[in-house]
Amino acid sequence: MIQIQINRQLGNFRVSAQFESQTRGVVALFGQSGSGKTSIVNMIAGLLTPDSGRIKIDGRVLFDSDHKINLKIHERRIGYVFQESRLFPHLSIRSNLNYGRKRAPKNARQIDFEEVISVLGIGHLMDQKPRTLSGGERQRVALGRALLANPDILLMDEPLASLDAARKSEILPFIEMVRDRFDVPIIYVSHSMDEIIRLADTLVLVNDGEIAAVGPVEELTSRLDLRRLTGRYDAGSVIAATVEKHDEEYGLTHLTFDGKTIRVPRVQAPVGSTARVRIRARDVSLALDKPDKVSQLNVFTGKISEIGERRNNDDGTESHDIDICVDIGVPLWVRITRWSLDQMQLSEGKEVYALVKSTSIDRQSLGQQTPNKEKIS
Repeated sequence: MIQIQINRQLGNFRVSAQFESQTRGVVALFGQSGSGKTSIVNMIAGLLTPDSGRIKIDGRVLFDSDHKINLKIHERRIGYVFQESRLFPHLSIRSNLNYGRKRAPKNARQIDFEEVISVLGIGHLMDQKPRTLSGGERQRVALGRALLANPDILLMDEPLASLDAARKSEILPFIEMVRDRFDVPIIYVSHSMDEIIRLADTLVLVNDGEIAAVGPVEELTSRLDLRRLTGRYDAGSVIAATVEKHDEEYGLTHLTFDGKTIRVPRVQAPVGSTARVRIRARDVSLALDKPDKVSQLNVFTGKISEIGERRNNDDGTESHDIDICVDIGVPLWVRITRWSLDQMQLSEGKEVYALVKSTSIDRQSLGQQTPNKEKIS
């Protein structure tokens, strides 16, 4: 579905990116500010021309330097949602949405206007002007305008970056609904791992203008060698699970994975649906004996499969903690002090109990996922 191989020199900075995805879900570009994420999506959109390479989306070649192909922006059939909504301030919301619709060829207008309004919950805003809307409402309208252009792909460049936490929580469910309701692949740029874990199927790690790794979100976020890129402080495990039941009395949801159950704060997802659980390494404790009468609701038996190397902090001093991977059927990363490592005499192959508080699991990273097992590379 998506084939990217592009090169561009930008002053002293060079972007050389290559990745593919056969999914129709969300491909997330993740990296630090200045790593080249926006330059990559701008080349896909045609806002920036690569020096060389090839861009192919849904079977259509948008750019090919060898064959002198470089489609104009309006020919690329791309919907772009920027950090700012970029709505036309003098037009009503209805007119802004219709602007997107008019960009689509008449024979390609398959996405229904009323359905988009319903999914995004913006029907009551039709006669208003953008200045009267909240930041979250403006971004929902911008997303609707991009959808109504009936694009072959949606590009979303840090669409929540300008919003506060409350507005982000407001708009994330709408992006999930767009992902699940409309058959449009999405490239989503973000430096927020919570957003990516909640929304994405495929993770593309961008570092210094190059692609450092591509793969399923669960796989890349669990790799110790990528912690420098995925974020060490918030590092941990991402587990794909199924909603088993909801406990209304205690406000909990029971999720199952690999024959095990994990209790998390109540999520708005139907029984039988799939979800991802993010467990930070710093929120997991270890015990050698089976715990009895503890406050942690989640206790898993496992075996230590990997112990990270001792390393230095950013200031050059030796770090006093260490990362350990415990196999509980899936990789579960734990961060403990080196003192605990030595006192407990932990080693690879040793059986342990891993304890996880339900309250430590971030509700924002618990989003309903759409299963997608197609190939990525």
